[in-house]
Amino acid sequence: MSALPRPRLIALLTGAVSATAFAPLDWWVAGLVCFAILLRLTHEAPTLKQALLRGWLFGLGHFTVGNNWIQHAFTYQDKMPAELGYVAVVLLSLYLAVYPALAMGLAWRFGQARRLDVPFVLVAGAAWIVAEYLRGVLFTGYPWNPLGVIWLPVSGVAQIASWIGTYALSGLTVVVAGALLLASQRQWRFPVAVAVALVLASVSAIGAGVAAPSGPGRPIVRVLQPNVGQETVLDGSYAQKALTELLRLSNDTATILPGGPVPRLIVWPEGTVDYWIEDGYPSAWYAKNDPRTVRAMIAQTLGPKDIALIGGTGLLFKGDDKLDAATNSVFAIDAAGTILGRYDKAHLVPYGEYLPMRTILEPLGVSRLVSGEIDFEPGPGPQTLAIPGFGTIGMQICYEIIFSGQTVDPAKRPAILFNPSNDAWFGAWGPPQHLAQARMRAIEEGLPILRATPTGISAIIDARGTIVAAAGMGESKAIEAPMPTALPPTLFARLGNLAAAIVAALQLAIAIAFRRFAR
Repeated sequence: MSALPRPRLIALLTGAVSATAFAPLDWWVAGLVCFAILLRLTHEAPTLKQALLRGWLFGLGHFTVGNNWIQHAFTYQDKMPAELGYVAVVLLSLYLAVYPALAMGLAWRFGQARRLDVPFVLVAGAAWIVAEYLRGVLFTGYPWNPLGVIWLPVSGVAQIASWIGTYALSGLTVVVAGALLLASQRQWRFPVAVAVALVLASVSAIGAGVAAPSGPGRPIVRVLQPNVGQETVLDGSYAQKALTELLRLSNDTATILPGGPVPRLIVWPEGTVDYWIEDGYPSAWYAKNDPRTVRAMIAQTLGPKDIALIGGTGLLFKGDDKLDAATNSVFAIDAAGTILGRYDKAHLVPYGEYLPMRTILEPLGVSRLVSGEIDFEPGPGPQTLAIPGFGTIGMQICYEIIFSGQTVDPAKRPAILFNPSNDAWFGAWGPPQHLAQARMRAIEEGLPILRATPTGISAIIDARGTIVAAAGMGESKAIEAPMPTALPPTLFARLGNLAAAIVAALQLAIAIAFRRFAR
C-alpha cells in the first residue's frame, strides 16, 4: 500500500469532512471513513513530529467545521464586532486540535509497527479515550461532540454507552474505523469479518433492552418553547415577550394530554424570566418589578398540584448592599407562588457567563457574550431537588449536560433530569448537536431528561435516549407526556468515567498480548 500524497492537506480536509458525522447531518459512515484515513496517515508518518502534525491538522478541520455555530452567537451582542465570531471559532479550534494530535502521537509512539496491524488500531483507540477525556476536564473542559455521539442514529450501538460511557464508546469508534482500514488488506479480511459479526451480535443484545415504562396515572410533564429569540434582547422586548408567551403556553389546555387531577410539572427554558422573582433584595432593585407580582402571574397558570421549574437570574450582594454577582438559576414554584427550591448553574461558560482574566482582557475590548456588567457566580455542582408530587429531580443548566459522568449528584440519584437551555444563539448546527449530547447522558445514566429551550430543540427524552416528544426549531409550542420512568442505575452510572479507564486499559493489554503472540 503506497503512502497517501500530500498528507497534511488530506488530514485537514478529511478532518473537516469528519464533522459531518455529527448532527444535524449525521453522516456517521463518512465519519468512520475519515477516521480510517486519519489512522492511515498517522501510521504512514515518518516521524513522531509528523504524526502529531497530521493529527493536529485533522483536528483543526474537524473542530472548525463542527463548532461553526459559535460564530452565530457573536451576532447577538453589541460590544464586539460580529466578524470576531469567525476568528473565535478558528482560535478555539487551534487549541482543541491539540487533543487529536496527542492521540495520534501516542498511537504512533506506542503502537507503531512496520505494517499496519491490530495493536496499532487498539492503541489508537485507547489514546483517543485519554485525549477526549482530557479535553473534557482541562481548563474547565470542553467535551463538545465526543466521537461516540455519532452512533445515535444506530440505537443499538449508542446503548453501549450505558455500560462504558461516551468517552470509551469514542475509543471503540476509532477501533471500528481502524477495522475498516484493516479490512482493506487481504490478510485481515476474514478476522475482521468475524470480529464485526461478534460485535453486531453483542450490540443487538444490548439494543434489545426494554424501554422504561411510562403511562396513565403518572404525573404529566409539560415542556414550554416560546420561540422568542436573542434578537429581542437587543431591541429590549425580550423580557415581556418571553413572559407573555410562556404564560400562554403554560395555561393553554389544548394539549396532548389534559392535566385534569393529575399533577403537571411545567418546565420553562433557561433564563427566560428576565424579572426578579426572589424576595430579600435591597429595595432599590425592586424598581424593575415586584417579585410577588411575577410569581403570582406564574402561579395563576398552575393547577393546585402543579409545579413550575422556571429559568431565571438570582442576585448576590455584599454586606453593603452592593451587587457582587449573579447566578444562572432554576426556581421551583408552586400554585401558591412559593419558591420551593433553587439550583444555581455550577459549570459556567468562559467568555459567555464570565470573562477569564477580566483585568487584562476587558481593557483590550474583549467582553462576555451574555449581557450585563458583572460575572455569574458558579453553584456547588450537581444537585437533586425534592419536588412534591414528582419525586427527585436533578438539574443541569444548558451546556452542563455535555459533561459525561458529571451530571448526577452521586449522593442522591434523581428520578429525572431537567436541562433548561438557551440555544437561540447557536444557528442551525448547535441545537441538534446539544440535543444529541443530552440524549447520550440519558443513555449513560438510565435517566429521562426534560429539555426546554426558547427557540428549539426542546424535547422529552426517555431513559434510553429516545425522543418521546419534541418541539422543532422555530416553533412556539408546548409538548406534554406522562413523566418517563428511570431505569435502574446503569453500569456507567455506578462506575462513572472509571469505565473509560478500564476500556482503555483493556485495549492496551490486548494490543500488548497480540504483539507478543505474533512474535
